[in-house]
Amino acid sequence: MSPSAQASEHPALFERVAASFQRQGLMVHLGARLLRVAPGLCEILLPYSDRVTQQQGGFHGGAMGALADIAGGYAALTVAPEGMEVTTVEYKINFLQAHQGGELHAIGRVVRGGKRIIVTTAEVVHLSDGGVRSDCALMQQTLVPVPRNY
Repeated sequence: MSPSAQASEHPALFERVAASFQRQGLMVHLGARLLRVAPGLCEILLPYSDRVTQQQGGFHGGAMGALADIAGGYAALTVAPEGMEVTTVEYKINFLQAHQGGELHAIGRVVRGGKRIIVTTAEVVHLSDGGVRSDCALMQQTLVPVPRNY
């Protein structure tokens, strides 16, 4: 779905995440885009560019990890109380396959949304320029709600 279509289904939730996403200097610098927001879910796209590569020309693991962390984090934010943010306290990621070109999509999902901790997963998939979909990485993450400080 396009961001505008998704925003019309959950406008307040989409706006809450989008406002925070625009303050993510790293995601803005890398050219990432917010695609989809729903209760317990967030999808982010990262296009291939020289900003996200490692020395062999593939997507850098750090870029994949950051993308997964942000997608899982924003999925968690959708279940956090109003006036709260979330921060990652731990994540574990498995890199499954390296890719060049195309784009990465990270889909974060809430597994358990508690008052003190929120557990999420994120799957990172690669879409080639020809539209072929391949699994790239899997992440599990623990976050805690924190008071918004801005």
